[in-house]
Amino acid sequence: MAEERITEGVKCVVNTCSYYKEGDLCTAGKIEIRPRNAKSSDETDCATFEPDSFK
Repeated sequence: MAEERITEGVKCVVNTCSYYKEGDLCTAGKIEIRPRNAKSSDETDCATFEPDSFK
């Protein structure tokens, strides 16, 4: 199993994501936020999200 690395500077509270780690940390190697022309944070979402089937 590969070592999990924390994505520095990213806070994630979505504890149902496979990249979530306790302490509101993200272990994704990179993240993608969409859509391109969002006008507020309410209009954005994390396209990197993958459901954690164990939670």
